[in-house]
Formats: sequence, structure tokens, C-alpha cells
Amino acid sequence: MHGRPPAFEGPDGASYTAATYVDDRPGTDGRYGAALLFVRWSAHGDRPEGHLETPYLAHGATAADAVRPLLALSLHEVKVHLDHLCAARDAGLERST
Repeated sequence: MHGRPPAFEGPDGASYTAATYVDDRPGTDGRYGAALLFVRWSAHGDRPEGHLETPYLAHGATAADAVRPLLALSLHEVKVHLDHLCAARDAGLERST
């Protein structure tokens, strides 16, 4: 809508932008995987400081098929994924950078 990725404040107070990620090539099962990627920004918003990513949330015969369900998510649903990833990271259950 605005020509830029959606941005959220995470439960940790950091700013995150959201994007989709789709495999460049199909996996061994012949399907492409798609996930959400959240880039965490510095306090000044001038550089990325790390990221969190979901596991694959959708698969498809083509990259476009795989990403379509992610692009249909509401902003609320995307934010829920970010909140879950932050909680898992804080509990030591999720690897992030």
C-alpha cells in the first residue's frame, strides 16, 4: 500500500521490518518454501542489528505459489509471528542474529 515493508515495534521495544523469504530453488520434495523475515533495527534506525525468521509457513510448486499465503496475512497475523519469535528467542528456544 505505501511502497515500503511493514514495520512493527517488537515486545522487546526494538523496531522490526517484515518481509517474505522464498527459496531460490525447490527442495528435494520439488516444492518451494516461504517464510517471514523480520529485520531488527538499531535504536537510531540507521542500520540493521539482526533478524528473526519463521520456519517455513507455506510451500508451493512455484515460488509465487509458496509466497501467496504469506502475502495474504493480515498485519495483525504478521505481528503475532514476530511476538512469538521474540518470546522464543528470549526463552532461548529460537536462534537469531
